[in-house]
Amino acid sequence: MLTLSAKLKTASLVAIAVASLSATPVLAEDITLWTLNFDNNAANTALKKVATDFEAANPGTHVEIVQRAVDEHKTALRVAAGSDKGPDIYFSWAGLGLGGEYVKAGLSLPLDKYYAEYKWKDELLPSAAAFADLYPGGKHGVPFTFKGEAVYYNKKLFEQAGIKEEPKTYEELLAAADKLKAAGIPAFTFGGTVNWHVMRLMDVILETKCGAEKHDALKAMTLDWTKEPCATESFAEFAKWAKDYTLQPFMGIDNKQSYSLFTAGRAAMMLEGDWLVSQLDGSGANLDDYGIFPFPTNTDRLYGFAEYNYISTKSKSPDVAAKFLDYFLSTKVQQDLLGQLSSTSVNKNVQYANQKPLEAEWLGIFQKYSKVYMNGDQAFPLDVTTEYFRVINDVASGNTEPADAAKQLQSFIASRT
Repeated sequence: MLTLSAKLKTASLVAIAVASLSATPVLAEDITLWTLNFDNNAANTALKKVATDFEAANPGTHVEIVQRAVDEHKTALRVAAGSDKGPDIYFSWAGLGLGGEYVKAGLSLPLDKYYAEYKWKDELLPSAAAFADLYPGGKHGVPFTFKGEAVYYNKKLFEQAGIKEEPKTYEELLAAADKLKAAGIPAFTFGGTVNWHVMRLMDVILETKCGAEKHDALKAMTLDWTKEPCATESFAEFAKWAKDYTLQPFMGIDNKQSYSLFTAGRAAMMLEGDWLVSQLDGSGANLDDYGIFPFPTNTDRLYGFAEYNYISTKSKSPDVAAKFLDYFLSTKVQQDLLGQLSSTSVNKNVQYANQKPLEAEWLGIFQKYSKVYMNGDQAFPLDVTTEYFRVINDVASGNTEPADAAKQLQSFIASRT
């Protein structure tokens, strides 16, 4: 039998133990983000700060960021898709091609309830958010960055050719190209040695000739390229542009050389991304010499591509993952990140100070368009992209007739099934 002294001692020990247990912090709810090791180190630093600040605002939560090179990241995601383990959040490119590969494999969790809960539609640029609706079975992913692509033009060369207004329709663009040709000025410059640079011309022509619905179906490979006349018409139109309206011989130069020729006044237009504004400014060019307008496809969609963050179906804490993404997308955080991840935020409420006219024009474009169509290398799976590049290059070089181009591409697509 315990003495009174022993009982008191035991009670004291129990009280200490209870007090100790009550002082133990709640187990941390960890989430893991798999993303790229970005070439822009400012982006890497900024992303880690977002994670640290989120942890401070949500005690007991830890965000682990795992960064890899592009190919290693893709390999890790493919492995995760086929296993029972994976990240809570992962980075990928938006679109039915690269991003769609992991959605189709079942790695991406539909986010419809989180879009409703956090009212993300009220915060996001319509053009940036549009990619979430490309996939079957609900909304997938939220924007990390968005890049628009449009036509930059040299105002002096337009004036020299007698072009008084920016083309607003495809027909007006053709008329402008003819005026430039008559004045001895190439309409466009492209870098033919880098496949994706020439691809842009084919992409916008497909959008123009086929319209939004058929263009999407061709890129989704649900429409036969040989049975849809607009596909062959697009290759024929592309061949005409390559022959009549581009700086020749463009297949022998790369995108950097193409840029140099554009700034030297050797061609009137370039089909480039919003990032070109800072490139022009950084090279000492007079921004007042240039203007921009979306390539006039007559479909009211903007050409561009996006990078997204997706919540994984392997996540054991999808609610915490969504809370982190909401924090990342919030106006305050996006305001702080401005210029570190991208020159334009995916949050439409972010304020811009001391904007250059071209930057303000881009912001207006982003706010105007709620529908997008994407680059071919984002829409197609990798192997089809490679064949798409080959066919485009052969048509541009005159080695493949437009009538055969659609057949060759469709033949490759059919061989995959």
